Amino acid sequence: MYTSGLLFIGTNEIIIIVVLALLLFGGKKIPELMRGLGRGVKEFKEGQKDDQNAENNTNTNTNNDTVNNQR
Repeated sequence: MYTSGLLFIGTNEIIIIVVLALLLFGGKKIPELMRGLGRGVKEFKEGQKDDQNAENNTNTNTNNDTVNNQR
């Protein structure tokens, strides 16, 4: 039963991936790439929080209007 190849990555494979990344991008470019990736993840999480806050405010306002109209 084969579930996923990523679950079984060993130390040797990780070392090979790191060496290939160093060869392809160089030592100076990798920190820049990681910094950009971190910023992207941070913006994505902030966007999710903003969307949830907007949804909660919309739902609260809709519920308040419904209660006020029923009175």
